[in-house]
Order: sequence, then C-alpha cells, then structure tokens
Amino acid sequence: MTDVAASAASPAAAPVGADAAPRRIAVLAGGVGGARFALGLREAAPDADVAIVANVGDDVWLAGVKVCPDLDSLLYALAGVGDTERGWGRAGESERVAAELTAYGVGWPWFTLGDLDLGTHLARTAMLRDGATLTEATARLSARWPLGARLLPVTDDEVPTHVVTDEGVLHFEEWWVRTRAQLPAHRFVQHGVERARITAEARAAIADADVVLVAPSNPVVSIGTILGVPGVRDALATTAAPVVGVSPIIGGRAVRGMAAACLAAIDVAPDALAVGLHHGARSAGGVLDGWLVADEDADAVPALEAAGIRAAAAPLWLTPGGPAAQVARDALALAARIR
Repeated sequence: MTDVAASAASPAAAPVGADAAPRRIAVLAGGVGGARFALGLREAAPDADVAIVANVGDDVWLAGVKVCPDLDSLLYALAGVGDTERGWGRAGESERVAAELTAYGVGWPWFTLGDLDLGTHLARTAMLRDGATLTEATARLSARWPLGARLLPVTDDEVPTHVVTDEGVLHFEEWWVRTRAQLPAHRFVQHGVERARITAEARAAIADADVVLVAPSNPVVSIGTILGVPGVRDALATTAAPVVGVSPIIGGRAVRGMAAACLAAIDVAPDALAVGLHHGARSAGGVLDGWLVADEDADAVPALEAAGIRAAAAPLWLTPGGPAAQVARDALALAARIR
C-alpha cells in the first residue's frame, strides 16, 4: 500500500503488531459493496468483534411484508446463502409466490421476491407485528447462521428514500429497479428522517470501536442516508476511534450499481477525490480521518492530505477471497497509522 504522507521515520507509520489489532470494529455499510467488504473484513480480522451499522433507507413495505434490501444483502452474504451471480437475494431461489402475486395484481411485477427471500420478509414482519424493534428482529434473523458480525440497523425508525424526478416522487426501489436509474434524479429525500434517531446499539458500536470503517457503499443513498440519521454524525464526531473510508469509485467510475447517477443529483463528481472531500475531514466538521483510494486514483492523495484527510492508495477491487480481505487489511493499516 502506498501512503504518500507517511514518513518512514514517523512512529505513526510503524507496522502494527498482532497485539495492536483492533478488537472492536464498527462498519457503516450499504448493500452489495458493503457485503463484499464485510466478507473481506471477516477474513482479515477473524478475532474482532465486528458491528455493521446498516442503511435502512432502501426499506419498503411490499405485499404486506417489510423488505430490507441492504440488511438482507449483508445477512445473506455473511451467511453464505446469497446469490453471488445476481448479487442480491438467496441462492437456489424459486419464484412461485411472486408469480401468484403478479397474477392477483399485488405488489410490483418488476420487483421479484424469491420464495426463500419472502420467508425472511414474512418472519421479520411477524416479529415487528409482535412488537419487536427492527434491531431485535434483525438479531433474531441473524441468529440462524454464524455470521461473524453483528448486523445493526442504523435506526429502528422508518426513513424510506424517495427520489424526486420529472415523473414525480418515486420510492428509491422503483427508481433503482424499474427505471434502472435512467430517469434523472433531482434530489433524494429520506422521508421522516428528521424524526428518526440512531439506535442505542448503533451508537454504542461507534462509541466503543477501536476503528470505524466506512465501506465502499453508495456514498449518496447508502452512506449518505446513514449519516443523515440524527445522532450518527455526533457519534462519529465524538468517538475516539479513527474513521477510515474506502472509496467506492475506482478510476473515475463506480464499482457497482448506479452511484454516478446518485452523485450527479448532489453535484458531486464521480471520482475518489470528490467523494472523499464530500464526506469531509473530521477535523473540519466532516466524518473522515482517512480515505483509502484505488491505485488508479493515487494522484488524489496529496489533495486529500491537504484537506486534512489522511490518504493512501491500494488495489480496491472487491473480488471474492484474498483481494477483498486485502482491501480490509489496507483500510485497517491506514487506521493504525492514524491511531
């Protein structure tokens, strides 16, 4: 890993020994990118207590059930039951129930819920109807598999993301799935976010962490939504842990999804430097102490450093196995230099 600002003579740049490995790691994450990063982190830090503070802005009530796309992507990936080819849902799915719902004219015909996936949503909905919070329901769902991490919704309140377009206001999932983000978004609105609150569990995970990592998830509708929940920025501002983000942009393009379309709506260029500056230095009221960029974007390091964000460049492609784990190791190494 290249760290332009680190001096070989600096104590902060010394290698981190095994006894200095972080014991508690908090991760802010969205869906697919967050899930791939979480798998790498689990391999890179197998003995750490990992708490993943997850986005819930994509959540939607559909056909009477509560669907949590980002939580479920993280759950299925860590459980080893996700569909790695499609990048979402369960492996080995059937869609008989979805076909019946479509025949009855119920739900969104372009938003298919697999039968196994629907079982998760039905179980979650039953728990919520019985009085459980989303955090409690997520813990019960997670208990089925040895995940190697705790999944924590950032809030138990509903903060559905709506997209303002020329066709009107759409739920984020309709804009994302039905229009494939081809309909220009004028802005994103998290409905009810001003009344929401960070959960006690998510706040404690950030406060007690040795390291806080921002996964390479969509910076607008995943990480941006998490940061928009009242209490999250305060928790990040007051934690003693270094906060290090991993860029979701490599060489001027988004690794997955349609982040470029989301960034355009907030007038941020789709490049690693612009996204890092958008999040901002924690020392200047932003959220980052460090920002890991791809080797392709190493020329952004000096400008990030000048803005108060410790930066380093490393390979960032989150392919399964070793490469994803190495990305996590590089992020932890940058945090160790800051700490």
